[in-house]
Amino acid sequence: MIHVRPGEARGAADFGWLKSRHTFSFGSYMDPNHMGFGPLRVINEDHVAPGQGFATHGHRDMEILSYVLSGALEHRDSMGNGSVIRPGDVQRMSAGTGVRHSEYNASKVDDVHFLQIWILPEQQALAPSYEQKYFSPDDRLDQLRLIASRDGRDDSVVIHQDVDLYASLLSAGVTLSYQPRSGRGVWLQVARGGVELAGQALKAGDGASALDVETIELVATEDSELLIFDLGGFNNS
Repeated sequence: MIHVRPGEARGAADFGWLKSRHTFSFGSYMDPNHMGFGPLRVINEDHVAPGQGFATHGHRDMEILSYVLSGALEHRDSMGNGSVIRPGDVQRMSAGTGVRHSEYNASKVDDVHFLQIWILPEQQALAPSYEQKYFSPDDRLDQLRLIASRDGRDDSVVIHQDVDLYASLLSAGVTLSYQPRSGRGVWLQVARGGVELAGQALKAGDGASALDVETIELVATEDSELLIFDLGGFNNS
């Protein structure tokens, strides 16, 4: 069963310096029919104006991933980490018992466009931790590159949950297939471009959930960037 979540149906927030679209309920946007998908709790698509950003604030008991599409995002946290996240970088912060951090557009000229992803951890009160890795365009071109996983295999960042997260840069006309294991849920998020999934056209901002599907086949209708989440916890679905 495949269910499409159109990008234009997402929640929206506009604070001037921040324009955000929420795939799942977040902040003042509340929709009981879209509270997450398994352990995947948040996918926010954020555009932050030059020199602006999120002042220091706190998180607990959440796996937080940042995936930059364009521009540069400057990060500082209470663990002593300071970094700039650019396209190809994947940042993972395990908030655990509590972390405070800030995120600012590192440019005074250009917007930063990124996806902020929250995943519920498999255990609460973990020790806070941080990780950032770079995945080149060649690593993701016309294939699925594992960028985050529970066991950190293939040099992916570690998520404290039964989740495999893949990224792909798919060229126009290329077909990509994925076979999830039984009892898994899959979420597809189209970040840029457009693809066809099971006869349905998906464009940038659209998402889709898949349950009890043996093969997910995507055909890029234009050069595209996408994420695929392979999620545990659907045995009783």
